[in-house]
Amino acid sequence: MKSIRNLVTDVLTLAGAYTAHTGLAESTVSTLALNDGKRLRVYREGTPKGRPAYITPDRFLSALTWFSENWPTDLEWPAEIERPAATTASKGAA
Repeated sequence: MKSIRNLVTDVLTLAGAYTAHTGLAESTVSTLALNDGKRLRVYREGTPKGRPAYITPDRFLSALTWFSENWPTDLEWPAEIERPAATTASKGAA
């Protein structure tokens, strides 16, 4: 099982690839994937008190699912991150 730190790294990896490919602002992707426009910045920079940010398993799974369901068809999914199986309610790729 991955550590919380690795889960944060996975979310940042997905967000970085997604934002670079789509041209969307990080805050927009953060809002869409994590329901918080500042969350990706906190994961990258740490908390205002200088502590490392953490992600709950539920929030990680929600973000992972969002990225998987909205991943552009012309962008390769990062090999180091296990992609969840598609759901029947999938919206399709962006």
